[in-house]
Amino acid sequence: MKQTDRTVIVTGAARGIGFAIANGFIQNGDFVIIADIDGVEANEAARRLGPRAVGYQLDVADEESVREFTNKVISERGTVHVLVNNAGLQHIDKVEDFPTDRWCLLIDVMLTGTFLMTKYTLPYMKNQQYGRIINVSSAHGKMASPYKSAYVSAKHGVVGFTRTIALETATEGITVNTIMPGPVKTELIEKQIGKLAEEDGISEEEAIQKHLLGKQPMKRFIDPSEIAGTAVFLASDSAASITGDAISVSGGI
Repeated sequence: MKQTDRTVIVTGAARGIGFAIANGFIQNGDFVIIADIDGVEANEAARRLGPRAVGYQLDVADEESVREFTNKVISERGTVHVLVNNAGLQHIDKVEDFPTDRWCLLIDVMLTGTFLMTKYTLPYMKNQQYGRIINVSSAHGKMASPYKSAYVSAKHGVVGFTRTIALETATEGITVNTIMPGPVKTELIEKQIGKLAEEDGISEEEAIQKHLLGKQPMKRFIDPSEIAGTAVFLASDSAASITGDAISVSGGI
């Protein structure tokens, strides 16, 4: 299978890390499907990326939505070569104050969503004996921070899920890996800073140092393009022997 001109699905790709990953695959010569809970934003993102991208509305936490989305992709593109499970969100609270519905939503989107997208695309990859599945976890897939119980739990789960599916597909021409980004200055991170400062009774700059950059030797935010470059590499022929791994792109965390 050539490294270019593949059909690539990126979830949560209307903005942030997902948008950067989509752009990276387009620059590589692939055709990218921008999947996002907001269909209008998905279409706008695809418009910005050009003729090698198309936007679809998708709720990764809803099995019927995933089934219909996959069927549509297959009817229009024939198959799927690369799946990037990137969709995510955040909620910050002490565990005793953490709303149960928010806990369920975070787990559903980031962990169950990764499972559902893999479940419905994997048969096509097995049929062609080729596939690349890249799950975006986090540095929180191997460590914890206060007030992020659902996020940390989901991201740890993604790492375990990745390793399991890698074992199940090791002889099928399919690789399954996780990227573990450190602090990337996206809208998701920016929304956290004020809440973290409020919880601790400190300034936003102090919150950045304490919760985001304090444990990172490089002391800088990761650029989304650095995550994109890692994803494109993991989907390349050069990475054909890398599977079940968790690649940290975190500035040394």
